[in-house]
Amino acid sequence: MDLDLWALVLSIVGIGVPVFAFLWEFFFVGRKRLGYRVQMDTTVMDEMSTKLAGVLTRMKRENGTALVNPSFVLVRVENDGATTIDSSDYQVIPEVKAGIRIMFPGRTVSGMVVTELSKPDLRQNFDEDASGLSSRDIVNGAGEPTGVVDLPRVPLNRNDHYKVLVILERAGGEADAKPKDPTVEAGIKGGSVRETTSRTGVPRRALALLAFLTAVIVGLGLFTVFNEDSPLDCATGTLRLTGSTAIEAVMREAGAMYADTCSGASFGFDFHGSSAGLNTLQEAGNQAKAAPDVLAFSDGAKADLQPQLLPRPVAFMLFTLVVNKDAGVGDLTVDQVRRLYAGQIANWKDIGGNDVPVALISRKPGSGTRTTFQHQILQGKREPATNSDNCRTRDKGGDPGVIRCERDRTEDLLNGVATTPGALGYAELGAATRRTDLVVVRMDGQKATLQAASHGAYPFWETEFAYTYQEPKANSLAASFLRYLTNQVGKDIIRSHGNRPCDELENPVLCRP
Repeated sequence: MDLDLWALVLSIVGIGVPVFAFLWEFFFVGRKRLGYRVQMDTTVMDEMSTKLAGVLTRMKRENGTALVNPSFVLVRVENDGATTIDSSDYQVIPEVKAGIRIMFPGRTVSGMVVTELSKPDLRQNFDEDASGLSSRDIVNGAGEPTGVVDLPRVPLNRNDHYKVLVILERAGGEADAKPKDPTVEAGIKGGSVRETTSRTGVPRRALALLAFLTAVIVGLGLFTVFNEDSPLDCATGTLRLTGSTAIEAVMREAGAMYADTCSGASFGFDFHGSSAGLNTLQEAGNQAKAAPDVLAFSDGAKADLQPQLLPRPVAFMLFTLVVNKDAGVGDLTVDQVRRLYAGQIANWKDIGGNDVPVALISRKPGSGTRTTFQHQILQGKREPATNSDNCRTRDKGGDPGVIRCERDRTEDLLNGVATTPGALGYAELGAATRRTDLVVVRMDGQKATLQAASHGAYPFWETEFAYTYQEPKANSLAASFLRYLTNQVGKDIIRSHGNRPCDELENPVLCRP
């Protein structure tokens, strides 16, 4: 039996035993139960001759005969169950008034008194004439004198009790021998009668149950520590993640979290742009002639030339413009952005900024972020060709006009904007907002927020797709990781980077407003 099955068995037993004990105690054997116990059974013969004996030396029977070898017995009778005991619950015929009989072999009854009633209203049940309370002496079947005390059928609520103090005289036998223990005869309809014990300490059954539950908890803890099996839906192997640099930070964190949970999985990362990632996946699939251990991520849908690549929407991504602090701007209209990238605005002072030349830093062709920018902001127009490699000076032979350069990765673009006076660029929102050395630009007065994009007020967004080559096997690491991205942990990671999981949109299948 493997550890998981043992853990399941322990869990079931750990729940079942306390439930069974509760039902057994309060609904089966313990529901209606009469309890009794002898709290004192002592002789005073040795003390009768001492000076301190006092009134004990003058105790007499009703006929005036002095007690020679007296003893005292205190018996407690209680409702030890979970429900009320009525007078009709005693297992005797209706004509019999007594419900409990206490017998004292080898001793005769010299006197008795009912005392320590838990409630004063119990006293009315002990009327000597009509209740069934009585005492007498008989000879038992062994020919032995026996004192008998009959107690009435007292109705008892839960935890009600009373006590009977009986004074007895030894009847034959050796004077210094220990008297025989008293016996109690009683019966409860649909219940039981048992001898109870003092409850001054923790009950043994409670200790046993506590020890059992402790053992179960320790056992489950040991299973948790030593069970090295992977959690449910974990897959093993190595998965290569490639594609858009806009989603790189999200995937690196998600891959690390998955590997922490599933020790048999590892990840490789190769993010150089959406088109490069899709081409990498296509080549890997062509070589393997099956679904390879590669996932490619793209800002927006792929072109129609790769029919073997199957998309799955993962997140609703926000992008933003970023500008160097020297530019002196923080809000641009969409029209101003289009004029800037068309080369019609060469200095920030022309639109109310500082007297600083404009430098445009873009992503290279094949970047999903660049494609999104051209489609959503530039109305599908391509950005003009570059004329600079260092983003500061125009290269020889470069076209005149605004400085234009390109960078391969999101971080490289952000670094360029932060260090180049007057530079303007664009990037994924989460990566941009983590920087404090540049300005995140509003568009038409709108911040880049999910709410603004969902209501059509903010235009710079795109659906992030995960691509596989054909359909991966259900038990593969690729399929498992895709499911991981859509569960609570994966969604939390996506959300923490400023994006929205697809299933939180009104149209989760298309993953767009």
